[in-house]
Formats: sequence, structure tokens, C-alpha cells
Amino acid sequence: MKWHIGNVEIPNQVVVAPMAGVTNSAFRVICKEFGAGYVVCEMISDRGIMYHNKKTLNMMDVDPSEHPMGIQIFGGTKETLVQAAKYVDEHTAADVIDINMGCPVNKVVKTDAGARWLLDPNKVYEMVSYVTDAVKKPVTVKMRTGWDDKHIYAVENALAAERAGAAALAMHGRTRKQMYTGHADWNILKEVADHLSIPFMANGDVRTPEDAKRILDETGATATMIGRAALGNPWMLKRTEHYLETGELLPEATPEQKIKMAKEHLNRLIDLKGEYVGVREFRGLSTYYLKGIPRSARTKASLVEAETRQEMNDIFDRFAEQTAERELKKEQRKHA
Repeated sequence: MKWHIGNVEIPNQVVVAPMAGVTNSAFRVICKEFGAGYVVCEMISDRGIMYHNKKTLNMMDVDPSEHPMGIQIFGGTKETLVQAAKYVDEHTAADVIDINMGCPVNKVVKTDAGARWLLDPNKVYEMVSYVTDAVKKPVTVKMRTGWDDKHIYAVENALAAERAGAAALAMHGRTRKQMYTGHADWNILKEVADHLSIPFMANGDVRTPEDAKRILDETGATATMIGRAALGNPWMLKRTEHYLETGELLPEATPEQKIKMAKEHLNRLIDLKGEYVGVREFRGLSTYYLKGIPRSARTKASLVEAETRQEMNDIFDRFAEQTAERELKKEQRKHA
């Protein structure tokens, strides 16, 4: 099902959430190849943009194959946020500018950014309206349901963003206090969807294609936003897109496919950031690709200590051989 963020057409209902340290252009392109309709860059500091920090500016490189995509910014003052939004508007290939109002981590919240805004719908309105007035690209907002279970202003905050000119809104069904624990509250997401007239992306506890269909059906959201379930498993995106379109469940990826894709992801990250940084950033991601594959614990431990591309590739190759041998023995026993 096609839908729009402002004048930007999104080809389906599968959206990949912005994730710090993960959704760089190497990962976003993979997500696109696996069927994601829309992807969002990891959050970028408004001050990093303002001071033209080289690393920050590099984070905003957009590959031609990843459109439509959004760049997410965060910050604590309207002056700095507006300056950052103008930079994204005028100097990047992003289709959409997204404002982070949901990041729960202390170092962001302490700067009056991210989830801190969830306590004040008036601040939400003020910040979003300043940004939408300053830029031509459509502006979206990503937020959480509230600060804690005593301060849930999900509907008020969402409506404030809409009144201020947001072209679409995404909400994670947890409070700031929950971080990533407990359960996402889809009932609150439904309430928000019922009140909004702009497109709404529902996020939280979408781990399978069936979850994606259920969150759309139960909340009435326009699209589903998938985060951690896509880590090491871009097949989740393809399977979800296909399931929403046809009702048919495609098979899960095989260990062989996962290992091959892990090596591909590593190589793309190194192409993007160089070997030293690429290998170190991929250490944490590498173990996701082996999730659910039997006897992978020792291999995971080796991967997080690997120093070079060659070392990582060798570890993956050895594990692939061991896994194939086990599968062969299993088949032989079956037919014995």
C-alpha cells in the first residue's frame, strides 16, 4: 500500500526505525534491497551539524539507492535545531527531516533533547513549528508514549506536532522510563492513530511479519516501524512486506544466507568508514546475524574481538563450514 509523507511517496508500509550506531547508509541500503519502503538515518546532533563536525557531516551521506529516506536530528534549543534542519534541507539529499523526541538515554535527555520534550506538549508544538516554518522538505517527528506511566501525553504531544505542521508521526509504544524493557502499549498507539489525520507509524514489539500485521490492524496505523528485529535479519523486512501484500509467509533465512549477508554488511561498512572503524562498528552487529544458529556462542565471542576484515571473514567462513558439516551429518543420519 502506497502512502505519503508530504509530497514524498512511500511504496509500502514497512519502515525501518532510526537506530544509533546502526542505521548508517550501508545498513539502510541493505534494508532497501530487502524491501523496506522507507528508512531513517541514525539520530544526528544539531550542534555537530552547526559546528560542521566532519564525522557528523559524513553521517548524512545518502546513497542514491536508498530513497525515500529521512535524516533524524536532535537538539535542545529551537535556534540550534532550526539551524540543523536548514542545513539538512539545503545541503543533503534527504527526502524528509525527522525530529527526535523519543531518545531515552541520559546524555541526550540531559541536554533538554530527545524524550525530555514528552513532558510538555507546548514545547513540542513550539519546536516543530519553528522547524516546519524554516524548511521546504517535509518534517516528521519520532516520539514515545510518555515520560513514565504517570506522565503519558501521547495524544496531546502527537496533536501538538500535527498542529505545528508535521507531515507524519512515528511513536514507540514505550515510555522513556521503560527504555527498551517491558511491553509496548499498542492501546495508546491506537488512541493516537484515532486522533491524528496525518500518517502514523506504529513502533514497538514488532518482531515478526505477523506482529506487523497485528499492529497495523489493532492500532489503525498507516505503517509499521521496525527496529531491533531487523538487526542481523533484513529478511524480516522482505518477509513482512510480502506478508502484508499477499498474506503468505516466506521462509526464514538459512544459516548460510545469514553468514553470507553478514560478510556483505561488513564489507559495505568498511567501504563506508574504512577498515579500522568498520570492523569495530561491525563487532556488535555481527552477533545478530548468528542469532538462533546452534553452537554459535564461541564464534560470537571471536567476532567481537576481531581486529581486521580478513580475521572476521575467516571466522565467518570457519563457522559456515562447521554448520554445513553438521547439516550434512544430520541429513545422513536421517537417511541411514
